[in-house]
Amino acid sequence: MRRHADLDPAPGLSDPRFLDAGEAALVVQFGEIVDPAINDRVLALDAALRADPPAGTREFVPTYRSLMIHYDPLEIDRATLVATVRRAMEAAVEGRGQATIWTLPCCYDPALAEDLDEAAQLLKLTRDRAVALHHKATYRVYMCGFTPGQPYLGGVPEALKISRRPTPRPPHAAGAVLIGGGLCVVAPFVMPTGWYVIGRTPERLYAAERKDAFLIQAGDMLRFDPIDLTTFRDLEQRAASGEIVARKSAA
Repeated sequence: MRRHADLDPAPGLSDPRFLDAGEAALVVQFGEIVDPAINDRVLALDAALRADPPAGTREFVPTYRSLMIHYDPLEIDRATLVATVRRAMEAAVEGRGQATIWTLPCCYDPALAEDLDEAAQLLKLTRDRAVALHHKATYRVYMCGFTPGQPYLGGVPEALKISRRPTPRPPHAAGAVLIGGGLCVVAPFVMPTGWYVIGRTPERLYAAERKDAFLIQAGDMLRFDPIDLTTFRDLEQRAASGEIVARKSAA
């Protein structure tokens, strides 16, 4: 099977690359680095295609620097899809516009933030300083993935940037707030990880029974609101009953 790759002469600066992911997916790659301007281009194309999905396309998956388009090659061929995508890029409105800002309650109590002391020690910070740095920052949701509804957050303060663990740690609870590899994530499900658990939110980022199963979307902004353990337990019960305990606002 021949593999196509229309190469950008200056990756990350101008024209995208069109890459195949198997026989039924096209990756439109806008750059080689994690950058807000590149991510804006990804999200603009994603919005344009979702507004008027080309016949034969099945799903659009935005990432940090690319958009994967799943399609049926029996309904639309690659050349036609690439031409359609190029037209969509010309019509797409770039720029973030008015972003949605989510404020997630987050408990940093030792009972729920089991790796916070270890991470703070490695970063040469006190626990209180690490918590303050984390909750005072505003994060950009670059993409969601790995597990349903899991946001990958950029904007971690330099003093909090830490490498991932050399080996994974045991499973953490759902709602764990983690740092690692210069990023922050919120994990909707129980699973092992190579990241450091520094807090936990009672909010459910994914709930299949909700009308909008995914609470947070790529392109949103996110902040953390520190809460104590008693407040966490109360909000956890409310979230379990279906209430959205995060606050939503516009930039």
